Amino acid sequence: MTMMQRFRVRNITKSLPPLVCSAVALLVSFCFGSAVSRAASVPQAQISNGQITAKLYLPNSKNGYYRSTRFDWSGAIYSLQYKGHSFYGPWFDSVDPKVINFVFRGSQIVNGSCGALEGPVYEFQIPLGWDSAQPGGDFIKIGVGVLRKTGKKYNRYYPYQVLDSGKWTVKTHKNSVVFQQVLSDPALGYSYVYRKVVRLVRGKPEMVIESSLKNTGQREIKSDVYAHNFTTIDHYPPGPDYSVSFPFQIQQVRPRANQLAEARGNKIVFNKVLTGKDQAVVFIRGFSDSPGDNRITIVNKKAGAGVRISGNRPLIREFMWSIRSVVAVEAYIAIDVKPGAEFTWKNTYEYYTLPAAQ
Repeated sequence: MTMMQRFRVRNITKSLPPLVCSAVALLVSFCFGSAVSRAASVPQAQISNGQITAKLYLPNSKNGYYRSTRFDWSGAIYSLQYKGHSFYGPWFDSVDPKVINFVFRGSQIVNGSCGALEGPVYEFQIPLGWDSAQPGGDFIKIGVGVLRKTGKKYNRYYPYQVLDSGKWTVKTHKNSVVFQQVLSDPALGYSYVYRKVVRLVRGKPEMVIESSLKNTGQREIKSDVYAHNFTTIDHYPPGPDYSVSFPFQIQQVRPRANQLAEARGNKIVFNKVLTGKDQAVVFIRGFSDSPGDNRITIVNKKAGAGVRISGNRPLIREFMWSIRSVVAVEAYIAIDVKPGAEFTWKNTYEYYTLPAAQ
């Protein structure tokens, strides 16, 4: 099933009654494959503040849409609409569990199971207890659970066996969803309470994601976290109509592998429309240790829409990755939580439209 087929199926079913929606999903599954029926039957929620409408997958170890081991299971926003514009959605055509990361296969973008999510999904990149675990032993990925160690080097794109996903609780409200994961592994010495609230601000085209991590174990928790920010404004391919800007002058830390995108002042610009197997990567430096530099603006002039993303913690690393279907800017922050302490952070997303051309 292609990206656009998935997008159409979601639009067909979004306004139908549950029984009719299920019937449509079953019929479409015969045409497009099992991925559609799975997406229609998994736990999910819809929230709105009258301006923004967002749809989220909910964590569930038995029948959740995402049960792999790279991304945090909570707050997976697969659709967000504002003033007729779509900001998140399908950026890959199919999923193959045998694929590590993603590949271009013929005309399709094929994702591995670890990366098969959309929107501003989180990843806690550094696992807990990997170095001390023996092969076949346990380690922890925050927001996922206790995993089985396989191999000598940790690979974020590899789907590890989930031994314990902890206790997830979800509370859904009209304009927000509250997630909580409680996880404990006494043998490793790690325990925590992870909480995330996805909230649409009343009266504003704004979404806030507030998170906290409380260390209830015996060992210090050190990791980093970022939102992948898979952005697909109205499904236009990245190109010169897109721009990505920051509140500082960009210093590229690695030379460009190609001329597809480059830093100019405080902006990243695309020199051509990305097609085929094009892949643009820009490693970004130049930010200070002030949280004020943790701001990103992604705008598409052709669509006439954009999003401003701001965090309240200082950056430790940042880069942009893009292929023909998506623009993603990853802003990393450090996490260091001593036993008994709690760490909090917040990301704010402001959606807007551009004035009509005169």
